[in-house]
Amino acid sequence: MPDLQDGETVEMKGSGAKPYLLKNSGGVYSCTCPAWRNQSVAIERRTCKHLRKLRGDAAEEARCGAALPQRPASATADGDEVAGPPILLAESWDNAADLSGWWMSEKLDGVRAFWDGKQFLSRQGNFYHAPDWFLDGLPETPLDGELWIARKAFQRTVGIVRRQDKTDLWKDVRFLIFDAPQQSGGFEDRLAFVQDLLASRPPKFATALEQQRCRSLEHLREELTRVESLGGEGLMLRQPGSNYEVGRSSTLVKVKTFHDAEAVVIGHQAGLGKHKGRVGALLVRLANGIEFAVGTGLSDREREQPPAIGATITFRYQEFSDAGVPRFPSYVRERKDIAASLTRTPPTPQPTPIVVTSTSTPSGFLISARTIPTPPVTPSTGTPILPVPPTGSAGSESSGAIAGGERYFEFRDAKSAKFWAVAQSGSDMTTRWGKIGSAGQSKTKSFATPAAAQSAIEKLISEKSSEGYVEGPPPG
Repeated sequence: MPDLQDGETVEMKGSGAKPYLLKNSGGVYSCTCPAWRNQSVAIERRTCKHLRKLRGDAAEEARCGAALPQRPASATADGDEVAGPPILLAESWDNAADLSGWWMSEKLDGVRAFWDGKQFLSRQGNFYHAPDWFLDGLPETPLDGELWIARKAFQRTVGIVRRQDKTDLWKDVRFLIFDAPQQSGGFEDRLAFVQDLLASRPPKFATALEQQRCRSLEHLREELTRVESLGGEGLMLRQPGSNYEVGRSSTLVKVKTFHDAEAVVIGHQAGLGKHKGRVGALLVRLANGIEFAVGTGLSDREREQPPAIGATITFRYQEFSDAGVPRFPSYVRERKDIAASLTRTPPTPQPTPIVVTSTSTPSGFLISARTIPTPPVTPSTGTPILPVPPTGSAGSESSGAIAGGERYFEFRDAKSAKFWAVAQSGSDMTTRWGKIGSAGQSKTKSFATPAAAQSAIEKLISEKSSEGYVEGPPPG
C-alpha cells in the first residue's frame, strides 16, 4: 500500500467539490475531512476512511493501537458515498388536507436512528456507538425511531450520539420507536407488534412513541399549540392502515407552525452566484438588539429594488435558536401600512407536562415542561419587537445565552477534562478554554457587525457539540 513520508501531503477526492488533504507530520496522520476532525480521541489515534483507503486497514490499526471503528453500512467502490438505511421520510402538510382519523404524535427534536437488530445507523448509514448497556434488551427486529433527550436539547443529543467512546452520557438518551419497517400489515398492526415486542422484554432505554387519533382540524391545531407551547417542534401524522414506504411519502406528514413578525432593515448584503450584482439578503434588527439576515423569500424584483434601510418588513420564522436568533427566516413583504409603534406580543400559554409511553410497557417517562418566553415590554422608541426566547434561569435545561452572556461547555473522557466557553458583546466574540478547574485562556475577536459575530458563535457551538462537548452551567 502507498504511504506518506514525514511532511508529505496528498489530496484525495471526497463527496464535495474540494478534495481532502491527508498529511503525515512526524508520524501523526491527519485528514481535513469532518470525520477525522470531529473525533473525540487524541489526534495521534484518529483515522478515517480516507486514511484507511490510502494506507490500508492493517497499517491504520497498527498505528492507532486498537481495532478500527466499523465502516458504514455500505459504500460505493471508492468508499466515499454511504448508503443509508431504508427509512420513511415525511412530506410537509399543505394546510388543506383533512387529517382527521390519522395517527398523531409529537415531532421530536432529536436524532433519527435506525436499529438494524445489532446497532444504530444514521440516515446516512453511519454508526452511532451506543454503549452495550444502552442496547441491552433491544430486539433483533429492525426498528425506526429517534434518539432523544428532551425538548430544546438537540445540540446536546448530537454531541453525545456522535462520540465514538461509548460515553456514560448516553444514560440521558432514550430511543423512541416510531415503527417496525420489516413487519407486514398496516401502521396499526406494526405499532401493536412493537408494543408487544417491548412488553415481552422491556428495554431500559427504549419505548414506543405515544400515538393518538386526530379527531378534527381543530384538534390538530389545539395539539400543535400545546406541544409548541412546551417547546416542542411540531407534530407528525401517519395515515391509518398505511404501509412502511421507503423514501418520502404522503402517508407521513409533518406539521409545524411558522410565525410572522416585524424587523427593521439596517443593511443590504451583496448577492453571490446567480444573485451577484444585486441584493442577496436583507440585514435586519429586532428591537431587542438581535441582528440577522433574511435572504429567503425575496423575488427577483425585490432583489433589484430592495426595501430601503430603515424600512419595516414582515418576515416568517419557525422558532428561535438557543441564542435568540429566529430560525429559517423568510421575507414576506415590506410593511408600509403600519406605524412604527406596532408590536407583536402573542399570549404566553401555561405549560402542562405530557407523557410519552408505550401502552404495553410498565412505565413511561415524563418530558419536562418548558415555557415559551414572556412577551417583552415595548421599548420607548416604539420599534417593532419579537418575543424574546428564554435566556436561561436557575433550573432551566439550557443556558440559552444572549449577547453579553456566556455559554459554557465541558468535554470529559478517560484522558482529559476540559472546558470551552463563548460570549458576545456587540460585535466582539470572546472564547475561553482550558482544563476544568483552571482559569484557562481567553481570546477576543471583532467582527463587522453583531450579526456576523453571532453567526460565528453559532458555527463554533455546532462544531464543539459535534466534537462531544456538552453544554451545562458554568462552575461556581
